[in-house]
Amino acid sequence: MKTIQIDGLDKSVTTLIQGSDYFKPSVYDKVCQVLDRYIAIGGNTIDTAHIYCGGESEVAIGMWLKERNNREDIVILTKGAHHDQNGPRVNPEAIRQDLFESLERLGTDYIDLYALHRDDPNVPVGEIIDALNEHIEAGRIKAIGGSNWTTERIQAANEYAAANNLVGFSFSSPNLSLAKANEPFWKGCVSTDSDDKKWHEETQLPLLSWSSQARGFFTGRFTPEDRSNEDLVRVFYSDANWERLARAEQLANKKGVTAIQIALAYVLNQAFPTCALIGAQNEQELVSCLEGSKIELSRDEVEWLENRS
Repeated sequence: MKTIQIDGLDKSVTTLIQGSDYFKPSVYDKVCQVLDRYIAIGGNTIDTAHIYCGGESEVAIGMWLKERNNREDIVILTKGAHHDQNGPRVNPEAIRQDLFESLERLGTDYIDLYALHRDDPNVPVGEIIDALNEHIEAGRIKAIGGSNWTTERIQAANEYAAANNLVGFSFSSPNLSLAKANEPFWKGCVSTDSDDKKWHEETQLPLLSWSSQARGFFTGRFTPEDRSNEDLVRVFYSDANWERLARAEQLANKKGVTAIQIALAYVLNQAFPTCALIGAQNEQELVSCLEGSKIELSRDEVEWLENRS
């Protein structure tokens, strides 16, 4: 499997990252099946978060890491400082609390990739970078990033870090997909637009995309007349996206693959380093993702899929 490098890590990161938002100890057999299959095809990076399944996702992953005795072979991406019922929690105290709980659940003394799950623009970036650097210096975190942070805030954070001889963000994890979002899927989420793509191309900051395949929009199961999935209708139904689907199907036929594999290839063939978070739960879905990750697209093909030319 292809890999990218992220500053701060001595391990490479595979371009397909296994998601775990449904992992729980109560379905541990399934967790093992999913992760064992993923590792068998060459994957090495698992995405989780402090809030997934009330923390049970991290617990289940920790059980698997201990049982397989493979912690040093695996890249763990987890996220913290998500808002709660009282509002934003992007502050040093919440970061520390969530990080220590994640370490305990995962049964490890360090996190490879630690991302802030949301942003709070009211908190100065300096305060956040200072707090994260304390944990980097203590060895609890290898590399830091923002999940659902705007490029403007990441730029400001990295300028502060550079000016103060500190470690800045070395990756970002927003939504990037061939289907462009009409509005955020969840409050506070960030989707990559053309200006963001230009910024990533200029900075070469790696982008780890969630909902890379637009939550099934490119499977062929949906039509403009089928409005049964309210979230998909709200976020991805648009004339431009139906045209992108048609183009993906056309290019898929030409290459002898599927439209959803073309959608995945779109994410992985950008002019900057990218990875795709995937939710494969069975062998068929995993193989589809693996084959999609191998598809090479030219820059002209990427732009044609976007309706840009």
